[in-house]
Amino acid sequence: MDRLPLAPFHSRHGARFLDLNGKEAASDYGDWRAEHKALREGAGLIDMSFRSRLCIVGADAQKFLNGQVTNNVKDLKVGQGCYAALVSAKGKMQSDLNIYRLENELLLDFEPGMTEAVKQRLEKFVIAEDAQLIDVGPLYGLLRVQGPKAATIIAELPWLTTAPHEPMGIAAIQVDAFGELYLAFHPGPPSPAFSFFAPVEFLERLAEALVDPVGRLCGWQALETARVEATVPRFGIDMDETNLPPEAGLDACAISYSKGCYIGQEVIARIRTYGQVAKTLRGIKISTNDEQLPARGAKLSFNDKEVGCVTGAVASPHCQSNIALAYVRREANAVGTELLVEIDGRKIPAKVQTSPFEPF
Repeated sequence: MDRLPLAPFHSRHGARFLDLNGKEAASDYGDWRAEHKALREGAGLIDMSFRSRLCIVGADAQKFLNGQVTNNVKDLKVGQGCYAALVSAKGKMQSDLNIYRLENELLLDFEPGMTEAVKQRLEKFVIAEDAQLIDVGPLYGLLRVQGPKAATIIAELPWLTTAPHEPMGIAAIQVDAFGELYLAFHPGPPSPAFSFFAPVEFLERLAEALVDPVGRLCGWQALETARVEATVPRFGIDMDETNLPPEAGLDACAISYSKGCYIGQEVIARIRTYGQVAKTLRGIKISTNDEQLPARGAKLSFNDKEVGCVTGAVASPHCQSNIALAYVRREANAVGTELLVEIDGRKIPAKVQTSPFEPF
């Protein structure tokens, strides 16, 4: 497991750690429910340095990437970004990506432990283009301020002179104490977030400068619970190489249907033209508040027929119930549909809910 650069910092603050696809992350700091409340009602500081980061440089970088991903990259101006899927020729998911255009490169931010897989997938299609991929994960860490009060906190930092406010915008910022920073804004869901990409050698100094204004360090358990409550899919858990992007609900946020050709474009365009996908990711409320959550892959049934399976489940303080994300077939995925979910050999009542979840 690759250790976090700030592992000693987190240990001093009482962190417990976990393994995310070979990368270390802080699980919690002793009270994940308080951390979850901060993410929903205030703000939290999260060390996301476990995530993968690649840069694409070269004269053809933007043109090349536009031909590889589902969203429109060719029209991004410096300081702009987008969310996109990387898919196979058959339209199946290979990764999702936050893509930012910087002055001299494109920055890709994606799930932990996937650097080599994404790098090899992209390099396979570099033929005559001037485009090189560089792993910048070891050089830059990633600290995120997330929550409904994040924008206010960022605006009041005395050493920060500018910040992006356009969705998926990014700004290059030079601060003597922290080196050259890149600050990106994601409006949510689950909640507004500002991400600092910072040189590793200045990362602890930056964390110390942020922790007091933000007010609370938050770990993976709180972050994941808020994500599931917002019905935001995560690659490797709620979507993988067996899924098409529209099945995971990425149509509106990650796919451009007017950008032109890219790998897998024909399949995805055909889905839109000729009909809906057979299954879709949905939020499910489970009629039990005990500690027994359905396992990943737990089957869902409707009228004695198997209609889907769970991808992940959490005990939600917001909903005061156990909830899950699950793929459900079209005939049984309307809001309010009563289902049964398997938990330890039992069939427990469950119901398809709105997206995002509302308090019950």
